[in-house]
Amino acid sequence: MKERVQEVIDKIRPMLKADGGDVELVDVGEDGVVKVRLQGACAGCPMSQMTLKNGIERMLKKEIPEVKSVEPA
Repeated sequence: MKERVQEVIDKIRPMLKADGGDVELVDVGEDGVVKVRLQGACAGCPMSQMTLKNGIERMLKKEIPEVKSVEPA
């Protein structure tokens, strides 16, 4: 499943890079919890939690139903 999660993150990455940020996949747990680290402009952005939940988590759940949640690492 980690490879599938990485593929979706690679699709999301250009949108984050356009705003000066990036995302790194840290871990995919057997329980469906994905851990990511926001980088660049995203790391200190006050909207980072919304990016995490409304952007990254929503896309991952849509593409990979086994994903339960996305959390910061």
